[in-house]
Amino acid sequence: MPVRALWYRPGTLFLIDQRELPGRTVVRRLTRIGEVADAIRTLTVRGAPAIGVAAAYGMALAARTRGETPDRAASVLRATRPTAHDLFVGIETVRRAWVDGAEVDAAADAYKERVVDECHAIGRAGAPLFRGEKSVLTHCNAGALATVEWGTALAPLRVARQRGARLFVWVDETRPLLQGARLTAWELARERIPHAVIADNAAGHYLARGDVDAVIVGADRIARNGDFANKIGTYEKAVVAKENGVPFYVAAPWSTFDPRRPTGRSIPVEERGDDEVLELAGRRIAPRRSKARNPAFDVTPARFVTAYVTPGGIVRPTGVAEAVARRPVPDDPR
Repeated sequence: MPVRALWYRPGTLFLIDQRELPGRTVVRRLTRIGEVADAIRTLTVRGAPAIGVAAAYGMALAARTRGETPDRAASVLRATRPTAHDLFVGIETVRRAWVDGAEVDAAADAYKERVVDECHAIGRAGAPLFRGEKSVLTHCNAGALATVEWGTALAPLRVARQRGARLFVWVDETRPLLQGARLTAWELARERIPHAVIADNAAGHYLARGDVDAVIVGADRIARNGDFANKIGTYEKAVVAKENGVPFYVAAPWSTFDPRRPTGRSIPVEERGDDEVLELAGRRIAPRRSKARNPAFDVTPARFVTAYVTPGGIVRPTGVAEAVARRPVPDDPR
């Protein structure tokens, strides 16, 4: 079974510190909203669905603090990472319960279970795309670590494999923080799913040679027209996949779809510190006088997407607006 990225007991959020993988499995115990905010900001917990769930539990922890208010707690968590829409949905779900006088732990638990259920539904919906013998390319980590359990992009592969598919996964290393090499490969290795880690700039080589049957990625925010933000480097993979006639799929729960963003141009793109680019494992790899730019995400236009794998089934780009309008999650009031 896939690993579980985080879990909660009243008053304490436990999560696997993803910065330590694959070398060590370290579980952090968080009891205050500031600790949760810091965990999200520093990528201790990462992946849009997982940080949405972590933020929901952060709100639940804040509700236990004397003098804390729903809006002030929400403001602290909203300031952590701007791109992932799931973060804001998780916050708003529990903020509403808190304002209404409902049980906040129960609200956070219900949100977590919805994310888990939707990821299982994504797996069932997408598995038929990967029947038979398939070589699949991934980018970043959209597995259990990014989604509490099971995954978005990896969920259809897990279900297809259970149904007898013979899969091989090309794992983009995903610079600068190597979420593919460190995290996706770790998940696949635990489950003995055949795979190979490749440099990000090797993907085009294998796509052009016909060694890739499909590409599947997760997403951090999907606009009404189907444009979507995902880990930096996704746009390149989508363009090269289309050039070579390889289907390109995006897997995401409903909390990733943002009805307030008409196109990808309005999606905020987080820029992180240049040390993530200039250093590797704490060691400087560029000249001291060199500067860097470090966008954490890029935006891929919907025209490069073959289909979206959602909890409600396969959605083509022309059907995204209707799917977004029907999604069963609250909007951020900002």
